[in-house]
Amino acid sequence: MNIIVAVDEHWAIGYKDRLLVSIPNDQKHFREETTGKVVVLGRKTLQTFPQGQPLQNRTNIILSGNKNYQVKDATVVHSVEELLEELKQYRTEDVYVIGGESIYRQLLPYCDTAHVTKIDHTYEADSHFPNLDEDPEWEITADSDEQTYFDLSYTFVKYERKQPALTI
Repeated sequence: MNIIVAVDEHWAIGYKDRLLVSIPNDQKHFREETTGKVVVLGRKTLQTFPQGQPLQNRTNIILSGNKNYQVKDATVVHSVEELLEELKQYRTEDVYVIGGESIYRQLLPYCDTAHVTKIDHTYEADSHFPNLDEDPEWEITADSDEQTYFDLSYTFVKYERKQPALTI
């Protein structure tokens, strides 16, 4: 399974249920990676999308503890166990975990690859992604040249787990 995220210098990912910054090339990278694939996200992340609607041209699976929560054009599951059962029908390399913080933390042990946009800036934040640079289970296997968006510098970094992730 894949995980895809944009982080600042301190691995922050959001503030008050919003992304820290919107970088067009990062959004393009996200679309290219996830279009036609399966995306796994939480209810709060879905609410940040335009009109709170699932992403088009993807299979959307929402993980929510609320048993009554339903979303048009998406599958809703209520536990990690139920999610893992649902994901058995898809190729693991076609599954992308897209947030938010609690979903990332719950599913990181099942992911083999992390696509991280590292932004060379520090933002005020209240949600974070685990720092893979400090995790001995992960290693960088690819990174892009430095990109810029106005005065922001960022790179696309691919991390891979050294040992296989937990199996679905």
